[in-house]
Amino acid sequence: MKAVVFTLGCKVNEVESASIMSALEGLGWEVGDKLCYAEAYVLNTCAVTREAEKKSRQLISRVRKFNPEAKIFVCGCASEKSAQSFGERGVTFVCGARKKEAVIEEFCRIYGGTVKGLPYPKQVKSRAFIKIQDGCNNFCSYCIIPYLRGRETSRPASDIVEEVKSVLSPEIVLNGINISAYEGGLPKLIRALITVDKRIRLGSLECSAVTEELLSALKGLKDFAPQFHLSLQSGSDAVLKAMNRHYTRAEYLEKCAAIYKAFPSAAITTDIIAGFATETDEDFAKSLSIIEEAGFARVHAFAYSPREGTAAFKLKDIPPEVKSERLHMLLDAGKASAEKFARKFLGSGQEIIAEEYSDGYTCGYTANYIRAYVKGELCAGERYAVKLTEIFKDGVLAEVNGKE
Repeated sequence: MKAVVFTLGCKVNEVESASIMSALEGLGWEVGDKLCYAEAYVLNTCAVTREAEKKSRQLISRVRKFNPEAKIFVCGCASEKSAQSFGERGVTFVCGARKKEAVIEEFCRIYGGTVKGLPYPKQVKSRAFIKIQDGCNNFCSYCIIPYLRGRETSRPASDIVEEVKSVLSPEIVLNGINISAYEGGLPKLIRALITVDKRIRLGSLECSAVTEELLSALKGLKDFAPQFHLSLQSGSDAVLKAMNRHYTRAEYLEKCAAIYKAFPSAAITTDIIAGFATETDEDFAKSLSIIEEAGFARVHAFAYSPREGTAAFKLKDIPPEVKSERLHMLLDAGKASAEKFARKFLGSGQEIIAEEYSDGYTCGYTANYIRAYVKGELCAGERYAVKLTEIFKDGVLAEVNGKE
């Protein structure tokens, strides 16, 4: 019997799907994560935007093309937001973003077997994503996720350390819905990982999380990857206030400066929303200009999507064509900033962990998140010393100096 666990949305969803995959394998199922013929499908959905929610519903039709008789189990944020819209499509089982172990309980009820809770995730990539936290108390005015994921909860540090030591992947990424709110403080968890012989990378951070204590703790790790995904959303103080983001442009740039002081080669990556409801041309210009000022290594830009149930939903939306124009300007500026960042390291020696081979090149990431392409096939999951030589595709070309 084969099951497919298919995921839309964030890295936290991917981690939770990987735990479901582990549980199903424990029940004797053959499990994959790509859409193909199967007897059962688990669809882990997303609702961060209206488009993501729409794609989540469309998944049901997609999987029925592979097997009209398959049993379909739906979980995730989209089904948390609107369980009825999935139930009306004749699926076998629906639950939400919380307590996804209910999917496995239903499998056991239908097919037999016993699984107690969700096991550690099945690791299917060179990087292991470790979920340390769930939920969010921030209630940004544009975001539906706190209403779907619930309030912040954190895993015990001892359990996280045990999982980190159990995975074979050479790199781990600490992630969650809001890891900045890790109970007891993120620095305390980092110090608990001080003996770990793996490259450690952080997931998305809020501005408030960047403190001297955190930066000092990170310096104490054996192998820290100095990439900081520091969520921005807007370069305008007026828009940040309307978004219920609790920092100013100046404070954000101060955090960037502190990061660069502690880790001179650090990559700072970010998210920026184009066309928030209150964003004027002047506001947008500030978002555009901060890209160069902060020296971002990568920018994830996306158009604002009003979400029913959020505080910003009642605000008058900006015309789609304005959003589109602003989005493309942000993407172009982000691309230029990424290339400028990568150019600073051309000719330098770096270490990559090989990830995947395609079209004659193996790609992997440096510690500071430059995507490197090496001609030929390298061994996935292995570390290689490389020299960065020239700009190439969305990263750089690299030559292997040796295997670590």
